[in-house]
Amino acid sequence: MTGTVRGDSFTDDYWRDPHAALAWAREHSPVREVDFEGGRTWLVTRYADVRAGLVDPRLAKDWRSTLPEAERAAAPPALPAPMSHMLTSLDPPEHTRLRALVTQAFTARRVAELRPRVEAVAHELLDALPEDEPVDLVARYAIVLPMVVICELLGVPELERDEFARLSTVLIDECPEPELRRASAQMADYLEGLVAAKRAAPDDALLSALITASDEGDRLSDVEIVAMAMLLLMAGHETTAVFITNSVRALLADPAARERLASPPEVPSLVEELLRWLSPALNASLRFATEDLEIGGVPIPRGASVMLSTGGANRDPAQFADPARFDPDRSTAGHLAFGHGIHRCLGAALVRLEGEVALAALFARFPHLRAAADPAELTFRRSVHVHAPRTFPVVLGPRANG
Repeated sequence: MTGTVRGDSFTDDYWRDPHAALAWAREHSPVREVDFEGGRTWLVTRYADVRAGLVDPRLAKDWRSTLPEAERAAAPPALPAPMSHMLTSLDPPEHTRLRALVTQAFTARRVAELRPRVEAVAHELLDALPEDEPVDLVARYAIVLPMVVICELLGVPELERDEFARLSTVLIDECPEPELRRASAQMADYLEGLVAAKRAAPDDALLSALITASDEGDRLSDVEIVAMAMLLLMAGHETTAVFITNSVRALLADPAARERLASPPEVPSLVEELLRWLSPALNASLRFATEDLEIGGVPIPRGASVMLSTGGANRDPAQFADPARFDPDRSTAGHLAFGHGIHRCLGAALVRLEGEVALAALFARFPHLRAAADPAELTFRRSVHVHAPRTFPVVLGPRANG
């Protein structure tokens, strides 16, 4: 079967069609061991198991929680600093403290106020695109829009944005360990200097807000600020770029759904179904069993790593009727595109906003947009966390206002 997760590993077919792979796993062996990054992990694909796992305190983000208490302090973290200080790598009480501080700076009001700027960036990018020759929608639009927005939000200078995009791709895609550590160190070095500059000359960007955020005198340390900035830079544009790219591909195949973009009240529900159907983050980052437990009736030993598949969960027929069908009229309540529980995506509102703006602006400006390459010719990224073509050539066609 094309796109299956075989007994021992993610196969090459997974990179091209992960939803078929996850569907096969969900039906035949919903909790199964697979090879992952030189080791073994338990892949969980059913909605009920994934949702429960996302809030199960016995599944920790820090592998050291699986060790006897006397051994934890001397054990190294799984990731190099500052990645080991990211919210996605921490458990309570450290996670609770950092999330409370960061949430003060990353408010719903701040995100809502970004809409005019997101719209302006989208139109600036579309103005610069050619009408009648192939253009890579990934490099010229899907990546650039969220990268500009998150860098402006954080206060990262424009000249550094292309390099941040390159480094974040390395950190998310499958790559050798030395390359991962090198990219992490390069990004951290730059951000450390930027944090020092913001301390000396604060502005109204998010990085300065993180520096000043406090709770009864408690503040983020420099390494925590750098880690949070790294996370926001990576997650703040990678998943959105993937979402925009795959949403365009989906809407090109569904003219009726595409027409809904012209009706602003219908856009949020369309985007919500795209989030469920596409699952921009297909699998959550690893968790570790702090004790012997069961998931879906399968014994999981203490110390084992567990990968909860939000992409598998979002297409589970036990939760969503006819889940492989894209249906903007369905109820998407409870979808797990942004996770669930204390680790639910901090930037969910920003992803929704950017998706709504990017798709509506693109198809309003270029209603005759079409793919310029056969789908079979697309090359996909090798990442268990995101699924998207490396490039997506399109011909935009005449502008609606031209």
